[in-house]
Amino acid sequence: MQVTVEISMYPLREDYEPSIIEFINHIKTAEDITVKVNPSATHLFGDYDRVMNSLQETIKFSFQKYGKVVFAMKVLHGNLEYSLEGKNLL
Repeated sequence: MQVTVEISMYPLREDYEPSIIEFINHIKTAEDITVKVNPSATHLFGDYDRVMNSLQETIKFSFQKYGKVVFAMKVLHGNLEYSLEGKNLL
């Protein structure tokens, strides 16, 4: 089953940018997941189990390294990668 996930990370710290960049770089290492970044969110496209397992690992990594972090996430059934190009529908 394919999914699309939109996720935004809000580190509760003054120096927030490095932790967001590290989160994005970490999730980009996941195999068979397409990652697209825009100014307000990161979109993940791929197999449900692969996407969710990668998110679980990367969110845990972020909590352990950066402490208090808020994640806001939308999960949609289906791979909407090509439906969303040039649009902000989520």
